[in-house]
Amino acid sequence: MNFQVTVLKILVSYPDGFAVMSDLKRDMAILATSGRDWAERTMRLAARVPDLDIFSQALVERVNGGWRITEKGRTVLDFMEARSSGPQTGRDGPVEQLSSEERAPKLVAFTKVGRSQRLQRRRAARARARAKAS
Repeated sequence: MNFQVTVLKILVSYPDGFAVMSDLKRDMAILATSGRDWAERTMRLAARVPDLDIFSQALVERVNGGWRITEKGRTVLDFMEARSSGPQTGRDGPVEQLSSEERAPKLVAFTKVGRSQRLQRRRAARARARAKAS
């Protein structure tokens, strides 16, 4: 399951695009346990925007104990969904015709970079928490 796409999809379903953290966590848990269909769908959507980062790209903002999707976030989500659900055009054809072996190196590179950045952010957050506790 792609966390960032899931967050966008959840937020867009709420009035004004805002959800408090408890609601967001509950919805995430439901979707995470809903089966392979959701995971495959979010992976397909995420593949449309491989460098997706909802916070640094200002697609989601943190507000009053929750998160809100921005207009830019709605636009990006619409873009991802339009390309994945619409008929394939000649422009999109060559990408779909690539074998999985040809696409894999690019996706693996993005995964390793994303994982490394997440680990660095987690380590920094732990260090800040330790410093704050002492």
